[in-house]
Amino acid sequence: MQQLEKGKTYAWCSCGKSENQPWCNGAHQGTEYTPHIFTVEESKPAMLCGCKQTKNPPYCDGSHANL
Repeated sequence: MQQLEKGKTYAWCSCGKSENQPWCNGAHQGTEYTPHIFTVEESKPAMLCGCKQTKNPPYCDGSHANL
């Protein structure tokens, strides 16, 4: 669970290579992956996807249950 802050822009790692999961650290360089950039409209706790298979990035949608 991550605490997200209103008005803050985040870069969620979509490649799985970042050492700062779930956040992008640029480890995707040289791959076809790009981070998912998003801004939060209200402060809230959120479950962010760790398996990178979500259909609703950056949020967990339960796709990990099918791996």
